[in-house]
Order: sequence, then C-alpha cells, then structure tokens
Amino acid sequence: MGMLKIKLSLLLIIMFSIVYGVSVGISRLFGITDILFYFVLAGFFIFIQYMLGPKMVEWVMRVRYVSESEAPNLYRIVRELAHKAKIPMPRIGIAQTPLPNAFAFGRSLGDGRVCVTTGIMNLLNEEELKAVLGHEISHLKNRDVLFITMLSVIPLVFYLIARNFLFYSLFYRRRRESGGYIILVGLGAMILYFLTNLLVLYASRIREYFADRGSVELGNPPSKLASALYKLVYGTAKTPKEHLKEVEGLKAFFLNDVSKSVREISELAELDLDHSGTIDPYELERLKKSKIKLTFADRIMELLSTHPNMLKRIKQLSEYQR
Repeated sequence: MGMLKIKLSLLLIIMFSIVYGVSVGISRLFGITDILFYFVLAGFFIFIQYMLGPKMVEWVMRVRYVSESEAPNLYRIVRELAHKAKIPMPRIGIAQTPLPNAFAFGRSLGDGRVCVTTGIMNLLNEEELKAVLGHEISHLKNRDVLFITMLSVIPLVFYLIARNFLFYSLFYRRRRESGGYIILVGLGAMILYFLTNLLVLYASRIREYFADRGSVELGNPPSKLASALYKLVYGTAKTPKEHLKEVEGLKAFFLNDVSKSVREISELAELDLDHSGTIDPYELERLKKSKIKLTFADRIMELLSTHPNMLKRIKQLSEYQR
C-alpha cells in the first residue's frame, strides 16, 4: 500500500505541476489574473461528484443493502477480510444485475461499501468469491478512490480552459490580433486534457494491480483470484448487451473492464489447459515461466482502459504464486 501511495502521490505532484506551469504561462501571455477560477470550478464539480457519487452508484446499480440474517455467508467473508485488513466493517450490498462482478466505493474508510451483483453469486465458488472480495476490501484499505478523485481534477481543469478559449474566444476582452493565440492556447489545453486523462487511466490501472496483490496478502491464493477473473470475463461475455450498456459509465469500479470481455475470453481460454473453467496453480505456474506477447492493438486498448490487460494482470498474479 505504501508504494501505491508513493506512485499516486508522484502522479498528483506531476499533474499539478503541469497545470501550474500552464496556468502561469497563460496568465503571463494574456495578463489573466483569474486562472484560479478554473481550479475553483473544477474543484466544485469534483466535490459534487464526490458527495453525490455513492448515491449515483447505488441508483445505477440498483444496490440493495442487506442484513447479516439475509446474507450470513457474505457477511462472514467480508468481516473476516475487513478484520485482516484492519479496516472498519463496510456496508454490504447486492446489486440487482445479472452482470457478474463486484465493486467497492465510499467517501472514506468509515463510509466503505462492498457490493456484489446477483450474477457473481451464482458464478463463483466460495474461495473465488473471497479472493474477489479481498480485492475490493483492498481498494477501501488503500483509499485509492480518493486519489483518483483528486487526479480527475486536472483533466477537468484543462477541459474547462479549452472550452473557454476555443468556443468563447469571441467574447474575450482583448485585441482582435490575439485571436490566433487564444485558439492555440485552447488547442494546447485540449491536448493536455487528453494527455492528463491518460495519466488518470494509468493511475486507475495501477490501483487494480495493488488491489490484486492486497487480496493475496489477505490470504487468498493467486490461482483463486485468477480463476475468478477468468470466470468474470467469461460470464460478462455471455451477459446480454443491454445489461452492459446500463453500467458502462461505472466500469472503472468493477473488477474487470466489462466492455473488453469478448476480446479477452479467447486469450484467457488458452491458459485453461484442462478446460475445467478455472486456472489452477499448475496452469498459473506455467504462465509464470512463459512470456506473453501483446499486439499493438492490445497495447493501445490498454492505454485507453481503466483496467490492465487481463493477460498481463494474471501473469502478474502468477508472480505471487508460492
């Protein structure tokens, strides 16, 4: 967890340094003294998102919080994992969707919530479910949602600058000769919006690797999490498209990128040597000793994704195999 915080903190420093340098440059070029306005506006949007986000997740995913009497097994697993992770017991919910997955969210450790979908309950065995929930508990323990929220401010600042300079330049109170510079600044801000957004996606992928490792550190065998990921990809590929569209905007919360499941299933099926529908320790050990090759298209897709390439991710899990 310490290394995750270091990496995310470095990203925060880099991104805020970029936006500070750009702000100073714009201020000197145009004599603008209210650059802080963009930070305030972006911060306001992020604050609203931060405060209303949990309710939006609950609404979109149709989350129903359950009591211990309703889901005793689920409570037992989460309580055990939370105790090992040394975090407060989170609220437990079930999302009413056949899409097999799980997710964690909340504004703080004390506000932590762990949810599973109805689809995942019928797909995984107890050990696999425990590995998945260990991943979600690790997200709460790492507090990585807060970091991603803070990082998201920067692309939003550049987007606001770009929109203002590109679409409202006619109302800018400067001489007409400066119009060309205004357009260039707007285009530059749009490019920086794209680049900083890539850094946010990179941070999102980092946190998935650390949550995987966190699940293993909580006592879950790497092969169980690998099998769970394999089954989730397979189960998602079979889920009707209308259910996938409903949750498209929330896929960063999930264990895997649900929009890439059809492409991933063929790659992961090659790891299942005995066609058992799982990835056992022997198959994971074999992957550990082999090299994986990603196509250019795979690398581009990963660059634009909130989650790591699944083959790379399971390969990383094989490194934790004892």
